[in-house]
Order: sequence, then structure tokens, then C-alpha cells
Amino acid sequence: MSTHKKKQSPWKVFIAIIIGMIVGSYTQQGSTLFGIDLFDFTYPVYSLCGKIFINALTLVVVPLVSSSIITGIARIGNESAFGRLGGKTFGFYLGTSLLAILTGLIFVNLLNPGSMINPESISASVDLQAVQKHLATQEATRFTDILLQIVPSNIIDTFGRGQMLGLIFFSLIFGYCISKIESHTSTILLGFWQGIFQAMIQFTHIIMKFLPLGVFFLVAKVFAEAGFRSLHSLGLFTLAVLMGLAVFMFVVLPLLLKIIAKVRPGRHFKAMGPALITAFSTSSSSATLPITIDCVEKRAGVSNRICSLVIPLGTSINMSGSALYECVAALFVAQAYGIELTLTTQFIVVLLALITSIGVAGVPSASLVAIIAILKAIGLPIEGIGLFIAVDRVLDMCRTTVNVFSDSCCAILVAKSEGEKGVLAKEIVNE
Repeated sequence: MSTHKKKQSPWKVFIAIIIGMIVGSYTQQGSTLFGIDLFDFTYPVYSLCGKIFINALTLVVVPLVSSSIITGIARIGNESAFGRLGGKTFGFYLGTSLLAILTGLIFVNLLNPGSMINPESISASVDLQAVQKHLATQEATRFTDILLQIVPSNIIDTFGRGQMLGLIFFSLIFGYCISKIESHTSTILLGFWQGIFQAMIQFTHIIMKFLPLGVFFLVAKVFAEAGFRSLHSLGLFTLAVLMGLAVFMFVVLPLLLKIIAKVRPGRHFKAMGPALITAFSTSSSSATLPITIDCVEKRAGVSNRICSLVIPLGTSINMSGSALYECVAALFVAQAYGIELTLTTQFIVVLLALITSIGVAGVPSASLVAIIAILKAIGLPIEGIGLFIAVDRVLDMCRTTVNVFSDSCCAILVAKSEGEKGVLAKEIVNE
């Protein structure tokens, strides 16, 4: 996960997870102390405090996603040097992110981790009938109605309702239009949206200070409802994410390097070693950026002309590992609540994961914000993030490593498509 701020120590979060598991398990239904039913006394507290934390995260979704997309697209459109090179870069980034999401989709459907949870044990605070009704209505919606959601008639109403499809469409077009108008006006508008984006980042930083507390209440709530049985589904969810990330990183990307770029993938893994280790240990694409550039330029042999555009742009918009994680998490929540998603809805999840992985990149715990946006868009309970938040920090390290490697692979693909010689030459990698 790319961030522009040093992350707080993960130990507070890990301790909160462990305490949440223990406290939640000891306050399950039927647990008593001095004749008092602990579940009836503690569950409302877990539910309320967890809901407040989720509401705080949800609060930043609309302004954060819209301002991020608008400023990102406007900056790209303003780049005079973007041209053909930028078009290729953007194309490769979208392509690799889509492949990552589809890889995750396969594994979450194969392993079906959410099926290990009894929906009745976690639905105390969720109106499942309302959710099912919403999804049934959504499934019955014709293609023309979906288009009307994407192109809304009232953008203020769309922002107020948090309808993600319309919001994203408007933000993409609005950002592009800013880049095409008179420079003075464009600068004012861009400054305004950049200000909102930076303010939302600071807002998110404040919320993240309470992450250990939020994690404690969400984990305690899940374990009070489902007990240690929820660890089975959590393990399968973790396995689905890790297998998806591994197949994407060690099979899909090397195949692209081999077939399209016609280079040896093993040399690229060797060249990127220092950057991958740094990404895994810091969980930050931005903190790894200088090392990534050095590895791609000095060890992989990509020219500065390409490296200086492709890698920083990738750190901002190419979050292949995060996009895979968001897709798996959204489907896991649906499975856990016993809600079957049709291919149409799964396609919408894929599309939203692709766009939100770009729209909220560079923000602390961006995947949580993106997953809430996806759940909100398709009508699933946003309380579902409590089902997997216990393993989010560990998986963050893994998906950041994949994000960085994916950026570097796209740099190789762009360099080779531009006819550069000596990319991943043996003598350069071995220096």
C-alpha cells in the first residue's frame, strides 16, 4: 500500500487483534460473569464502536475517490510529455491490474472462504433481507438502467447518495476536461481539488490513529458472534489472497515478460531484489520508490527517460496487488453473509476494483477505503470488513510487494516496446 507518511508501528494493531480475539471469544452468547450475560452487555458496545470506526472510514470515501481521480486524470492530461509513451504506460497498467483482479476472482470462487461462516452467526446487526432485496433489484436491472447509473442526471444527488459508478464516471470526465481548458482556470480548479485530496489524506491519517481501537472492536464483535470458528474462514481467505498474489507475481507477470518483452523473468526478479525486500518490510510503495527507480534503471537497464515517467506514475495509479485483494475481499463478504453474486454483479466488482485501485492509491489503508466503496456500490454490508481486518496488515506487506514488482514489469514492457536495447542484459543485472 502506497503511503506518503511513515506508518505507525504494526505492533499496536497486532496486539489489538489478539486482545480482540480473546475478549470476543470470552464474551460469546451464553458466557456469564456473576450471573450477568456478557454477550448482552458487551456486544452492543462492540457493534456501536465498530460501526463508528466504519462510518469514519466511509465518511472519506466520496470526497477522497472523486478528488483523487479528478486530480490524477487532470495531471496526466496536462503532461506535455505524456503522449505515446504515457498511453502505453497507462494501457499496460490497466491490463496488468485487470489480470490481477481476474486471478483473484478465480481463487475466491474456487476456495469459497466465506462459506465456512454461518450467516446467521454474524447477521445480528445487518438486515440481510434488505440486502437481498437490494441485490435482487440490482440483478433485475436492465443494462440500460446500469448505463443510467453510470451517467446520472444529477451529480449532486449522486455524490450525496454515494453512488460510485456515477461518481467515478463524472470524476474521470471532469478531470480530463480540467486538463483541456485555459491554463489559469485549469490551475485554479486543479488547486481546489488537490486541496480537497490533501485534506482527505490528513483526515484519513487522523482516522488511522484510532486503527488499533477500531480493529479491536471489529475483531471482538466477529469473535463474539462466531468464536474461533471464524479462523477457518479467515485462513481460507488469507490463502485465497496469497495464492492469487503468488500466481499473478510468479506466473502471470513472468509470462508477460517472456512473451511480450522477450526477456528472462529470472533476471528481472534478481534485478528487483532490493526493492522487493524494501516493499515487503515497509508496506509502502512510496517509501520504496527511490530503490525501485534505482533497481529498474541501474540493475534492469531501463533508460531514465522511461523510468522517470513509468515508475512514479505506477506508484500513484498501478496497484495490481491491491486491486486483487479488493476483489477477493468483496466476494468474501458476500459469501460470508450467504449472498450469491451473479456474473453481472461480479463483473461490476471487477470494474470497481480496477477503478478504485487507481482512485485511492497513495492513501494509508487505501484498500479498506476502496473495499468500503465497492461494498457500498453493490449493496453489501460494510460491516463485513470486520471479517478480514485481522489479517489486513500482514496481507498489506504482500500486496505492496506485488504492486512494486508489477510497476517494474510495466517499465520493462514499455522499454522493450520502445525498442530499447540492453534491457535485463546479463552483465547489467550481475553488476
